[in-house]
Amino acid sequence: MADPISRYPHSFHIPVMGTGFAIDTPLRVARYGISSVLSSVDDLLIEQMRKYHCLHENEPYEEIDSSDDDPRARRITEYLNLLDRLVRRQSEALQASPFEPGSEITRYYDLLPEGTLKQTYRTMQSCDDPSRKAALQQQLRHSAIAGGIDINIMSKGARELYRDGKKMPAEFNDAMAALRGFGNSTVSSSLILSAGMNPRLYGYAAQFDDFFPDDEGRLKKKIVLKVSDYRSAVIQGKFFAKRGLWVSEYRIESGLNCGGHAFATKGLLLGPILEQFKENRDSLVKELHALYIKALAGHDRCPIEMPHEMRITVQGGIGTAEEDRFLLEHYELDATGWATPFLLVPEATNVDDEHLEKLMEAGDDDVYLSDSSPFGMPFWNLRNSASENARRERIASGKPGSPCRKGHVRFSSEFTEIPICTGSRDYQRRKLEHLAEENLNEEQFPRVHEHVIVKSCICNDLAGGALIKLGIDAGAAPAVCCGPNIVNFSKLATLEEMLGHIYGRISLLASSDRPHMFIRELALYVDYLRDEISWFASGLLPRPPEYFTEFRENLLKGIDYYRQLAEKLAGQSRTQFLEGLEAIREAVEPLLPTPA
Repeated sequence: MADPISRYPHSFHIPVMGTGFAIDTPLRVARYGISSVLSSVDDLLIEQMRKYHCLHENEPYEEIDSSDDDPRARRITEYLNLLDRLVRRQSEALQASPFEPGSEITRYYDLLPEGTLKQTYRTMQSCDDPSRKAALQQQLRHSAIAGGIDINIMSKGARELYRDGKKMPAEFNDAMAALRGFGNSTVSSSLILSAGMNPRLYGYAAQFDDFFPDDEGRLKKKIVLKVSDYRSAVIQGKFFAKRGLWVSEYRIESGLNCGGHAFATKGLLLGPILEQFKENRDSLVKELHALYIKALAGHDRCPIEMPHEMRITVQGGIGTAEEDRFLLEHYELDATGWATPFLLVPEATNVDDEHLEKLMEAGDDDVYLSDSSPFGMPFWNLRNSASENARRERIASGKPGSPCRKGHVRFSSEFTEIPICTGSRDYQRRKLEHLAEENLNEEQFPRVHEHVIVKSCICNDLAGGALIKLGIDAGAAPAVCCGPNIVNFSKLATLEEMLGHIYGRISLLASSDRPHMFIRELALYVDYLRDEISWFASGLLPRPPEYFTEFRENLLKGIDYYRQLAEKLAGQSRTQFLEGLEAIREAVEPLLPTPA
């Protein structure tokens, strides 16, 4: 029997977005066969959402407060179990609905892309034989499966938990508690691991039976790795395989052309990375399967003769149906991820009315790669969000930093024994006082000063849109972590319209004058390298000269690759693509730091 993940009817998924934007998206779209990913970071928000949906669905609710022995894991487990029950209920109602205009099952099939299932639906619609029509309808009801209720864990989000001033055991850190919450839940879906390798967390997955094959060789829970290059995928895949754990999907994300946190490579571009996966896919499956069956035997588990499915997917900056089809067909991918455009689909995601307006009006200057995240990674930010406005107001009043309400990013022990968050008022006060003692010159001081006060409370404010939209907290100050792709969309869309855009039935682009996603990523890397060179020249970024040489050479190699790829693009698209490449090549060639 095929694993459920291979049966999903759509060729795209909705990736994780912030903490609140997609926190209940499964309740909105899963019954239509669409998989989506919610964030595990904010378990306090998760508890608020569980309470909200229990009350609205007449489900029993008993609060899990912070005095519980294992509050974070239990909150995640109970919320996932609630989503599982509600989506099953929705799916059963959909399957039982009549095939008539406006019904749920009719909407299910109208949303689908072209393919075998859609053709069966059309055959049923045009069938005049009552018995044959009834048989086709029964087949279609059985085939109308729900999408996945997937959850993302930031591997680096392993904040240690303290209770009464004492550090709790490692299994209570944020990442491991989230994994435990997912592992103990009833959902049959995927765990998406992002933000780099965490050996302790990865090894912990082996304690949960659902990650191992059952008696029929099926995996109830699947592991998905979000990666930015092939080498990382191989290293992490081997780590799991040697422990009897199979990576069911490698979710390749553009290093910079994405929303939320950005994980820049040293100039390795998305196209060449996808090419490497395409060329090595079969050998990767073979190599990992050999390690996997050996490890299963060591766990006294039945070996799996044939490898499980290994999906390769991509996300980050996809903006047109043409790009989507090219990625799927040329690189032989299994699916794509569309995130930022769904922020303008109110029935799918949580964005309050004020920020919907700001997103629709956003231009290139309004969305920027910032240093706002206390995680210490570049972070895409909406410049005029309520969170950013509040941050600037606190600075103007002489009180930089945020109250630390949730503490999910308390990683800094620079000034305190128990870690605090670099976005907090406590840390920024201490750091700014300390700057006066550091030996900084006139160029360095304002840069470092800005680097301190730009940090904001994203672990609280990224929940703001959901809290306002659902009437939970009207006073929230939302942060918005849209990717640069948002500037290509300028109006609200229904689910039908957005899927129509993805599948090429309509276009929602604000303007046809939009660079190809590969060109856009290249331009972002040029800006990123310029910024790195500037920090290096100021003496604030210790990098060996070889770093910049390698970065530049990778960009130039990528440009050469794209020149050859352009032959596969059609007509005017090819001309614009090549013109964009040439302009960027001229910008890249001189990009090396001046020797000191």
